[in-house]
Amino acid sequence: MDHIKLGLSALAIAAISAPAAFARDQIQTAGSSTVLPYATIVAEAFGENFKFPTPVVESGGSGAGRKKLCEGVGENTIDIANSSSRITQADIDTCKSNGVNEIMEVRFGYDGIVFASEIKGPEFAFTPADIYGALASNVAKDGKIVPNTAKTWKDVKAGFPTQNILMFIPGTKHGTREVFDTKVIEAGCKASGAYDLFKAASKGADDKAKEKDAVSACNDLRKDGASVEIDGDYTETLARIAANKDGIGVFGLSFYQNNTDKLRVATVNGITPSVETVAKGEYPVSRPLYFYVKKAHIGVVPGLQEYIDFFVSDDIAGPNGPLAQYGLVPDPELAKTQEMVKNDVAMGPLK
Repeated sequence: MDHIKLGLSALAIAAISAPAAFARDQIQTAGSSTVLPYATIVAEAFGENFKFPTPVVESGGSGAGRKKLCEGVGENTIDIANSSSRITQADIDTCKSNGVNEIMEVRFGYDGIVFASEIKGPEFAFTPADIYGALASNVAKDGKIVPNTAKTWKDVKAGFPTQNILMFIPGTKHGTREVFDTKVIEAGCKASGAYDLFKAASKGADDKAKEKDAVSACNDLRKDGASVEIDGDYTETLARIAANKDGIGVFGLSFYQNNTDKLRVATVNGITPSVETVAKGEYPVSRPLYFYVKKAHIGVVPGLQEYIDFFVSDDIAGPNGPLAQYGLVPDPELAKTQEMVKNDVAMGPLK
């Protein structure tokens, strides 16, 4: 979405800059490639509508962004980490060890994880068990765990096409990967019966240890070329599919919606991914989107508080705002987030 100019009724068009304690007067953000287009839209609109420099928005992955946020406090550290997965306790511990003691967690909407292939290719109707059966190193068969020998999708399930299994999945630094592992691979592992067999075979000391072993075994994916990790953003996945017509990629819903002329999307559990099915909770593979703010920089970096307020405003993140037009599923509890931001509330302990 290019060159947005907003008529903002509820927001101040010009804001007075806070006294700068840093030599830097430009907001710095980094992180999720999924959040990147949304944050870019907001940054450009903020630069056009406020008397502050346009914020710098960089990608690099959710984990990498949170790591940069936790490097410390000061003008050489970023102000905001964009993330398509929730912050971890390990991140919080790293932050505290480096003097980043208060973080504001801002959930601004939702996105879906979709499976899409070349637009002229066959249609797919997946379940998580199908994806697991195609990509796992070991699968359940006749009550036993055996090596996965499936070569084509027809080997996974009768009725699927005789098409070579080739799936481009997000690398481990992407927030999308965490959702893919949890809601697709682990869910499929459990549905197929493999999880119970892995747990039964575990030599863990107690039930919790056995469950951890089973989850680890579920997430052991093939290394024979059927499952290919993509460390870049969704444009790299799209390019891989363009070069190999058998490829099926894992994308964010909004990216797919902006490339429907190139991609055919699969259903999951019989549900077609869309803004509507994600908003209703019908589509099974969705996730909240966040950004994390270093509270020590609020009131020090000019415009930071105004940028946060602006990002979660109805004009921007609401149902009729530019983020929804791009593909964001608006958060039904956006008003609670707005109140939290207004009151400058730091996140509490992880639940």
